[in-house]
Amino acid sequence: METQKELLITHLFDAPRERVFEAWTDPELLKHWYAPDGCTIEFKSIDVRQGGSFHSCIYDPVHGECWIKGVYSEVSAPEKLVFSMVLSDKDGNSVRSVEAGKADDWPEELLTTVIFEPVGERTKVSIHQTVLEEEAKKTGAYQSWIKMFDRLNSILINSIDKS
Repeated sequence: METQKELLITHLFDAPRERVFEAWTDPELLKHWYAPDGCTIEFKSIDVRQGGSFHSCIYDPVHGECWIKGVYSEVSAPEKLVFSMVLSDKDGNSVRSVEAGKADDWPEELLTTVIFEPVGERTKVSIHQTVLEEEAKKTGAYQSWIKMFDRLNSILINSIDKS
């Protein structure tokens, strides 16, 4: 019997590790890349430190608002970020995945681990989420990560070119 694997994506960024880590922790930088194509993100609150939390809304012109909250369980600059992700309403109350339109087997809470590894002047980012890869591909979450990473890489290259 084949075990189903959880989501794991790696991406090589054309920027130093500190800069890539900053793009994951600075709300001003996050709002430029941390949403699927055609969508925008707004942070109602964000406190990137161990035990800190965030509450954000992705605005999708087709599907409307998607509120998410979470807690940072590990912030080790510039090596690692670990945070939870729970669907919520605009007031920060948890919303069951099924009520938010997700499949029956979509987890109520995702744990996201992001590892930042230097590779010369570049950075390898590995993201692991506690959701089945197959389910992430079905919902578009997998494809969204790839596109967001491409957008972030362009932003990082352009900011390096200008400095």
